[in-house]
Amino acid sequence: MECAEKSRSVWKATAALGAGATLAGHIDADVCVVGAGIAGLSTAYMLGRTGRRVIVLDKGSIGCGQTAQTTAHLASALDDRFTRLERLHGKDGARVAYESHAAAIDRIQQVATEEGIDCDFERLDGYLIAAPGESPDSLEAELEAARRAGAEVEMVARAPLSAFESGPCLRFGRQAQFHPLKYMAGLARVIVERLGGAIYTGSHVERFHSGARPRAITGEGSVSAAALVVATNSPVNARFAIHSKQAPYRTYAVGLRIPLEEAPAFLLWDTLDPYHYVRRARFEDEGVLIVGGEDHKTGEESAAEARHGRLEEWARARFPTARERLFEWSGQVMEPVDGLAFIGRSPGDEHIFLATGDSGHGMTHGTIAGILITDLIEGRWTRWVRVYDPSRKTLRAIGEYAKENAAVVKHLSERVRPAEVSGVDRVARGEGAIVSRGGAKLAVYRDESGVLHEMSAVCPHLGCVVHFNSEEKSWECPCHGSRFSSTGQVLSGPARDPLEPARDESAMARRRVRAAGRR
Repeated sequence: MECAEKSRSVWKATAALGAGATLAGHIDADVCVVGAGIAGLSTAYMLGRTGRRVIVLDKGSIGCGQTAQTTAHLASALDDRFTRLERLHGKDGARVAYESHAAAIDRIQQVATEEGIDCDFERLDGYLIAAPGESPDSLEAELEAARRAGAEVEMVARAPLSAFESGPCLRFGRQAQFHPLKYMAGLARVIVERLGGAIYTGSHVERFHSGARPRAITGEGSVSAAALVVATNSPVNARFAIHSKQAPYRTYAVGLRIPLEEAPAFLLWDTLDPYHYVRRARFEDEGVLIVGGEDHKTGEESAAEARHGRLEEWARARFPTARERLFEWSGQVMEPVDGLAFIGRSPGDEHIFLATGDSGHGMTHGTIAGILITDLIEGRWTRWVRVYDPSRKTLRAIGEYAKENAAVVKHLSERVRPAEVSGVDRVARGEGAIVSRGGAKLAVYRDESGVLHEMSAVCPHLGCVVHFNSEEKSWECPCHGSRFSSTGQVLSGPARDPLEPARDESAMARRRVRAAGRR
């Protein structure tokens, strides 16, 4: 089973990706969850604890999507900053954001302890440092907003970096880190062995039916249930409702070998845009310094190696004992226009629930999804419901909404712009490019043996032109984040169908001429 991302994270190198049987035939269940990442398995586990029979479907392996590509920070100190969250959601909304993420960290620790999941969970402090040249006033404002939200935070003279003078920074208490794939393996074990659920991998959901008992349909079977949860990073059931309110971004990470005793015993972020973030992990009894950042819109020029190089350069200036680069990887995050995930009932579907819009906090947003969706299905209302409601309209974020949707319009116009290369002979082995032929845009990939694979370059979701990601060897839609393999198969939604095979435009033209002659 092909993972959404080819790049090898430290998590993939140190834990196995779990797999189950492929769905065959029809199953009735209490709840069907589509997506076996952190959001999907957290929801399945928490619903299973209530006694409900839960079936999980995923086209890949367990944790094979963006969960395997995270840096796995567990933070209630949110990337979008409490000053911004307070402006967009008010003081109560910012407080709910802090409380829910803090509760998610607590829940992960509780589950790991109660279920005996050895996932390297560790509590530590987190430090927010100012970008070079930035006024300290921004940290003062963030300190006050974070305190109003209820955060455990203080201003300190410097971050614990012996080789780099950070200047004054904010210290957030009770942050954490863990190994996401080890945690996922533990959840999967409990769901199947103790809670009576089932996980079917290699089971791509092609269609959905709504109604009182919604149904998820794969190529070989289907599941109907009283409730259906779509936890696929970007929702694949809704064509329009959510996608205009969030945008896909690529993010990058490197892992550098470092003596274990010199690996940072803390989390670290800075205020640059895009910002950097740091934590430690273990690999072969040594330390790994994980540094992430260099985000950009999906489908735009990636220059992955240059971005990984800049992350390494930034890290070595602050951690000079770091050694060689062991890992480099990338992933995709969905950025909601107002900074918080969309978790709850799918707009217009009483029995379908969504979890999307991770905003760089996929591990905690995914756990919040498990808590909140379980509450909703169980008929419990909490004040989290309004803040995360997928139907919400945050009027104070109208500027961000307009900006992101203007970018979509720009990318839609690419269908009439010149191609990237003049012909297929310009496509190198192991690379892809957009070629024009007969008025159509083609996505052309030449594999390592020299064989050409030609597909329509038009994303089947809403018609934007895809772009090739040379690091992941995938086609990406810059409008809403759909991703396809080098040969056009769906890796991640919202698209559910593959890129169409290229049509023989010259043959079609000849058929049109013959038809015109007969008339």
